[in-house]
This record gives sequence, C-alpha cells and structure tokens, in this order.
Amino acid sequence: MPCLNEARTLPTCIAKARSYIARQSFRSEIVIADNGSSDGSREIAEALGARVIAVPQRGYGNALRAGIEAAKGKFVIMGDSDASYDFGSLDAFVEELEAGYDLVVGNRFIGGIENGAMPPLHRYLGNPLLSAIGQFLYKSPVSDFYCGLRGFRREAMLRLGIASTGMEFALEMIVKSTINGLKVTEVPTTLAPDGRERPPHLRSWRDGWRSLRFFLLLSPDAVFLYPGLVLTVLCGCVSVALVFSDIHLGSVTFAQHSLIMTTALTMVGLQSAFFWVFAKIVAIQKKLLFSNAAFDKLRSLFTLERGLLFGGSLVAIGIGTAAYALFYWYSLSFDRIEGETLIKVVCGASFLIGVGFQLVFASFFVYLLDQQAPASFEREPDGTAGSRLQS
Repeated sequence: MPCLNEARTLPTCIAKARSYIARQSFRSEIVIADNGSSDGSREIAEALGARVIAVPQRGYGNALRAGIEAAKGKFVIMGDSDASYDFGSLDAFVEELEAGYDLVVGNRFIGGIENGAMPPLHRYLGNPLLSAIGQFLYKSPVSDFYCGLRGFRREAMLRLGIASTGMEFALEMIVKSTINGLKVTEVPTTLAPDGRERPPHLRSWRDGWRSLRFFLLLSPDAVFLYPGLVLTVLCGCVSVALVFSDIHLGSVTFAQHSLIMTTALTMVGLQSAFFWVFAKIVAIQKKLLFSNAAFDKLRSLFTLERGLLFGGSLVAIGIGTAAYALFYWYSLSFDRIEGETLIKVVCGASFLIGVGFQLVFASFFVYLLDQQAPASFEREPDGTAGSRLQS
C-alpha cells in the first residue's frame, strides 16, 4: 500500500488485509511504502505489524516501485491506503494469478461504485473515455485503467522496467504488460468513498491531461506514423497526378493551384513520419517502449551522413529546378500564361527543397538524441562553472 499521510484510514486497510490473510494457507506480508508521511502513518503501520518501507523520493510511482521491489512474495496485491478498496476480498485476484495470469486489474464499473465514491466527472466521462482510448491504442483487455486495486506476478512487473514516478505508473503497468504479451485480465471489485478528511491528491483536468499525454507518448505509431503515411501517400499520389494533368470532377477542375495544397500536405505527412522517429527514440531511451528489429534496422539506415547527403541533394535539385523555371520564364518575358504553367514546376522544386531541409534537420536531431553525454561540468561553490568533469 503506497501511503502519504493516511493515519486516519491506514488502520482499517491493514485490519482488512489481515482478516483476508488469516483465512488463507499461504504465507503473506503487508508492506507499506511510506512516501514521507508526517501524521504518524509510519508509526501506526509498524505498531499494527506491517513492514514499512521509507520512500524519500516523492511520487505515487516511486512509492509503488519501492514497495514492489521490497516485497518478498511471488504475487503482489497493490491498493491505495485510503479505505476505498476492500482488502478483505481479494480471492478473485489470487485465483486469477494462480490460474497463470501475470496482471489482474480490478474493474469498479462491474463490481460496483458506492454513492459518493467517484466524482461524476470521473465516473461518466474521464475514466470511461481515457480507458477507451487506452483500449483502442493498445488492444488491452482492461476497461478500467484507473483502478488502483490490482494483483500481479512480482518478477514479471520488475522485468518491464516501469519508469514513471507519478500517477502514470499504474497506466504504464497496464500498457507495458499488454504490448509485451503478458497475460492480463480483470475482475470485478468495489469502490467505497475514501475515509480521508482532506482533499484527494488527484486533480481532474491536470491528471486527465497527464494520462492522455502518457498514452500519446507510448503510441507514436498511432499518433505520428499511420496518419503521416496516409497523408503522404494520398496527397503524394494526387500531387504526381496533378503534375501531368489537371483533375476534373464534374464541373470542378483541380489544377496547379490545388497542387500547392497537396504538396504542402505531403510535406506535413513526411514531417509526421519524422516525428514518429523522434518520439520512438525518446520513448525507448526513457524505457517507456522497447526497441524492435524493424525499428533498429530503420535506425541503422538513418545516419547523419546519409541524411545530410540525401537531404542536401534534394535541396540542390530543388534549387536548380527553381532557377531553371525562373530563367525560362525570364526568357519568355514573364509571359502570364507560361507563368501559370510553370507553377507546377515551382511546386515540385519547393517540395524538394522543403523535404531536403526536413531530412537534414531530422538527421541532426536524431544524431543529437543518440548522443549519451558521458560527463557534465560541475559547478564550483561560488557558482562558476568548474573545469572538473563528473561521470
């Protein structure tokens, strides 16, 4: 149980957990991951026979990680220490774990939510919407991503390398379990009003945005790659068609002016694909995603030198094409009719220049992301930058 100033509710949680343990034949322990309580929570837990782990680094995720690492059991049941979850009714979780599942998440919408236990905004909008987004992005079997009562195989969770320090820890647990092929299921559980006298740590809009931001960070394929590819292919094909001939749809004609828009959208699609590479690299470096053979192969081709050479070549061809169009138009004394025809040539040249510079900049940025700073300057006591390097 992660704990931060829960002196009022902690005794109830520990008592319910003890009542459950007393009915079982397996060995168990109660671990309290104290995140710096100042209301006597730690002393209360120790007096009630629980093992207390001091976690000086603040954050829900930090507390959970420390508790999981310190736990001695094969299976771990985690839950908030605010008396909203019933630690006396854990049979369904243990049964599924013993049946071979790696992660078992409670579902409060199936098990029951008591009056006043969840704000209407969370119950009817926030939780269902964000859980649905999580299910859609990751094909997860979990439909209540935010239930804090869950059980799992300790070693399986530790292998995932969950890195979030805050409330995103619980989301990362589900997402990483799903994308790494662990066996995941959910069971009904109940939610009661918490026993706190103070406001909860949760902030609706702030934490809702943090959740959405986390989902997007862990799904660069859906956010950047697929939309970018669709936009690039569709608009690119239309652009090529417009270069050779106008497109007529009934009484509407798409000509050189439409080409300006389609080439711009093609560049947007390519930029989205570049952002996919950036996001993927950052997520892998932060241990939020794991690399795979296909991405590693792509990365081996995306070197700084190749990017500079290819991108520079596109820029040079584009500038040469634009210069040719300009001088050709000049030779025709800037004839208006010929000028409209040359718009297609200029669009193509602009596209090559834009994509070339995008590739050059992307190559530099990827190279920068790949650099692991081996050392940093250490500041002297007077605040000036010292010459010593600390690894």
